[in-house]
Amino acid sequence: MKLPFDRVFLDELSARNDIVDVVSQYVQLKKSGANYFGLCPFHNEKTASFSVSPDKQIFHCFGCGAGGGVITFVMKAEGLEFPDAVRFLAARAGMEVPEQGEADRRAARHRERLYALCKDAARFYYDTLWKPENRAAQQYFIGRGLHRRIMNRFGLGYAPDSFHALLDAMTAKGYSREELLDAGLVSRSEKGRIYDRFRGRVMFPIIDVRGNVIAFGGRVLDDSKPKYLNSPETPIFHKSRNLFALNLAKTTKSGYFILAEGYMDVIALHQAGFDSAVASLGTSLTEEQARIIARHVSQIVISYDADGAGQAAAQRAIDILKKCDLQVKVLRIPGAKDPDEFIKAKGADAFRGLIERSEDHNAYRLEQIAAKYDLEDDEARVQFLREAARMLAGIDSTIEREVYAGRAAKMAGVTAEAMNVEVRRELGVRRKRQRAAERREIRSPVGMAQPKDRTLAYTDVKSAKAEENVLRLLFSDQKLIAQAEPALPPAWFSAPVLRKIYERVLALDRDSQIVDVMAFEGWLEPNEMSLLSAILEPGIPPGDHKQELSEYINTIRMQRVRDGSLTKAGEDPLLTFGRIKKQNAGGQTI
Repeated sequence: MKLPFDRVFLDELSARNDIVDVVSQYVQLKKSGANYFGLCPFHNEKTASFSVSPDKQIFHCFGCGAGGGVITFVMKAEGLEFPDAVRFLAARAGMEVPEQGEADRRAARHRERLYALCKDAARFYYDTLWKPENRAAQQYFIGRGLHRRIMNRFGLGYAPDSFHALLDAMTAKGYSREELLDAGLVSRSEKGRIYDRFRGRVMFPIIDVRGNVIAFGGRVLDDSKPKYLNSPETPIFHKSRNLFALNLAKTTKSGYFILAEGYMDVIALHQAGFDSAVASLGTSLTEEQARIIARHVSQIVISYDADGAGQAAAQRAIDILKKCDLQVKVLRIPGAKDPDEFIKAKGADAFRGLIERSEDHNAYRLEQIAAKYDLEDDEARVQFLREAARMLAGIDSTIEREVYAGRAAKMAGVTAEAMNVEVRRELGVRRKRQRAAERREIRSPVGMAQPKDRTLAYTDVKSAKAEENVLRLLFSDQKLIAQAEPALPPAWFSAPVLRKIYERVLALDRDSQIVDVMAFEGWLEPNEMSLLSAILEPGIPPGDHKQELSEYINTIRMQRVRDGSLTKAGEDPLLTFGRIKKQNAGGQTI
């Protein structure tokens, strides 16, 4: 695989974007020895297991296994693809991005074509909505109380009930069928026929933070199924990395976002003056979406439907949002199933009052638990207190835990001390389980030896650990590659991912290029990059490591002999460990 940017440019980019400086904008770091440590921004943790090495210019989390160089960090933190992360860092350093290779220019042109196509499709749907024959579609929006101004602001439209209306209109504009397929606007039948994906639906364009139309959601006008149909994943649309109406909410002055459940709720909230409303895109809230929210605001108000599904979704969202250190509140909507219905019945001021009185997520969870039990019944009260104690034991802050333990005690009519005793018992149970899990992990050499990402699991752990050590040595001292290359064929590697890295190391050395992490950014997949950072993180002490390298190669060779892929007799002399046999001019082995 070819790197999409010139290596000289990437080296300069790395030099101007020191990884400690970049990570410090997202994570509070403290120096400890040669490295810096902080709480991992990619998973929820209480103790700092996230390490940044200024010497190696890598980050590595000992908890979740995330790792890589500065570009990989920006990709994960900002939810960007490799080229966009490079441009992000180039802008940060005031650098111009050089022209890419022809293949990469083609890919960039293709993305721009897809952006233009989606924009033209949105215009087509908008124009179609306001045709006289589509009054039923117009009435759907008008009947939901939407004004023409807000409909225009969101670019709402209508997909006619036709298998080829959009297809014909877009091909007439010069777009190819392949581009329409890549944009997710048409589908292909089993017989190969191309037809419009969205038919007979009101349309909601999905617009990214830069103002590009990237996808669509479509809703039927009747009760047919599926009620909602959304664009598939495309080169320009990743639903887990976008939020509906974020392009509008990002400029809010309110200081918080309102997280609603669907398109219509968001649009109704904006029409009522709540310009910070957003929604996830046809799926439950993702961690990537939560990180996007946290980049814009520090507080989030969950305003999901009042039904069971909405409340269950709110519980899941709370856990995800708390990982991003957001202040989470939950809105109760009395006498209405959703924000849209409440605002129609009570007005915007009443809804604003609900926001001001919205509950902290801990209070909300206690109320949800209490609603399951008859607190007049002694046995039910005991069950409530036990479940509440389990919930309270999950609160990190001692002060918060005390406050809500007092509230739970009052709800059940017991003393605060009795409640605290039960919470302490649950804390003890949690800590025992955690310690037991840690001990199991420590006692499991196979578990410790395996990559965090089990899709990269090793089939031969002994060989793979030796392969890792070989790579660690070659990265620390490139001169050792001259010893390794003739003695260790890539085919001897048991782990495909480690073989892939080794082959890249050899290729770099043959081209007289530096073997470092930057040479693998954008070349390895993110999970492979995390594994490489985990391999390199321990480092190598100064000294002569030729003998160590020979021992690791011998271990790998013996494992291949044991598994039958090599035989001691008859193996190629050039593959024999520790000896590179050469012949003199007379044919004599020396």
